[in-house]
Amino acid sequence: MREVTKVLTVAAGGARLDRYVADALPDLSRAAVQRLISESQVTVNGLLTRSSYKVRAGDEVIVRVPPPRPATLEPEELPLDVLYEDGDILVLNKAAGMVVHPGAGNPSGTLVNAVLAHCPDLQGIGGELRPGIVHRLDKDTSGVLIVAKHDLAIRALQRQFKRRTVRKFYVALLNGSLPQEEGFIEAPIGRNRVHRQKMAVVANGKPSRTRWRVMEHLRDAQGHPYTLVEVQLLTGRTHQIRVHFAWLGYPLVGDRVYGPARQPLAAPRQFLHARDLTVVHPVTGEELTFSAPWPPDLQEVLQSLSRE
Repeated sequence: MREVTKVLTVAAGGARLDRYVADALPDLSRAAVQRLISESQVTVNGLLTRSSYKVRAGDEVIVRVPPPRPATLEPEELPLDVLYEDGDILVLNKAAGMVVHPGAGNPSGTLVNAVLAHCPDLQGIGGELRPGIVHRLDKDTSGVLIVAKHDLAIRALQRQFKRRTVRKFYVALLNGSLPQEEGFIEAPIGRNRVHRQKMAVVANGKPSRTRWRVMEHLRDAQGHPYTLVEVQLLTGRTHQIRVHFAWLGYPLVGDRVYGPARQPLAAPRQFLHARDLTVVHPVTGEELTFSAPWPPDLQEVLQSLSRE
């Protein structure tokens, strides 16, 4: 891609420069505009200025958008379970054990590496090559995950997630028998004050809401009770489902972080699967629902249990 130059003439003043440019050029997010301003790619009447500058009627604003920088991430040919794909989005059934983003301890072998190999022309705007990830799933959570193939799709989907118009349904297996058939959890989530890598229900945490309904009550051969639940996330906090049910006293089966270290039912991982995701297609406007089939490891756990 080549450098793109946009020349704008302000009709009505009063707005911050970054807000004005982001509104005038919908292909650019406000964060991307702020980055361009900090990198001296935006001038007002031929002069460099700050994001906070209040534009005036008649100002000439020139925005230079450089071509995307080469990705620092290496594409890797890793297996991907593709549920749906078109020119705008890629929908995957993420495997358990796969980290979404590279980071400390996981420099490679991630879903981002695999997506970059699957979509070698994945491009962003604002001088940055983006991996297109719109949301995340924990390493040991399987299920539906959507990836945007271009910047317009990224922003359209991000708006849906921010406005919470996306519908997300999970299936979880809990230790214990829930006394009610459905319920609603509203408890704020923030960092655990002692163990900073963990989340917890805390008074000054972010508002967090989870709706659930019982699918089945189950028991193992020793008589220990379990509850299979369908969970709808109404907010999207880190580890929200795991934290909320542990806080209620019904931790997820296989969750060694928020549940007991020793559990009666052997499970290879936390029993949590992102089953359904409903979004509005970022280009066509059509409402689409994507569903991920049961993974074999969780099926095996269920088959070891009997209904009450």
